[in-house]
Amino acid sequence: MLRVGLTGGIGSGKSEVAKLLVACGAVLIDADRIAREVVEPGTPGLAAVVKEFGDDVLTSEGTLDRPRLGAIVFADEDRRRALNAIVHPLVRDRSAELERGAGDGAIVVQDVPLLVEGGMMSHFDVILVVDASPKTQLDRLVRLRGMTEQDARDRMAAQASREERRAAADVIIDNDGPREALEPQVRAVWDTLTQRAADAG
Repeated sequence: MLRVGLTGGIGSGKSEVAKLLVACGAVLIDADRIAREVVEPGTPGLAAVVKEFGDDVLTSEGTLDRPRLGAIVFADEDRRRALNAIVHPLVRDRSAELERGAGDGAIVVQDVPLLVEGGMMSHFDVILVVDASPKTQLDRLVRLRGMTEQDARDRMAAQASREERRAAADVIIDNDGPREALEPQVRAVWDTLTQRAADAG
């Protein structure tokens, strides 16, 4: 099994790269999706979040009010750390469980937005960073996700810097351009990964 850690700043297009890798044959473990699952109603994760942040972070239906919680944690480093201390261990355990089920010869791509921030580089055989300029990130967040410019800047500032991510990378995919420019890069990376997996096997 080859373990690939996939990361990139918010708005870098990491999810698009993940989709293309799956189309090539990768087994994807999506940390964001798992992070949502571990705080669904009735889970110990949601109970722990409510205990830490109060009932105000719940909707009237009893689900997590993500925008409200996001506004709290992205404005306060200590509150963000408190949330991460609850969610990250749950995500890590579930990711490990899914990885064990992938099979010996699989290329497992773990999509981990905060891989560099969490110092998780040693958990993977290859660190794959999707890179885009801050200008491109900001444009995508405002234009495609409907964020205000200030909200987008706050979220970008809460993550590792572009330089920190690039320094941690074994492989960098440049995603400042259109999707058509992305696909050939991902195919070339996939060829490299399959060769590395074969050599290790």
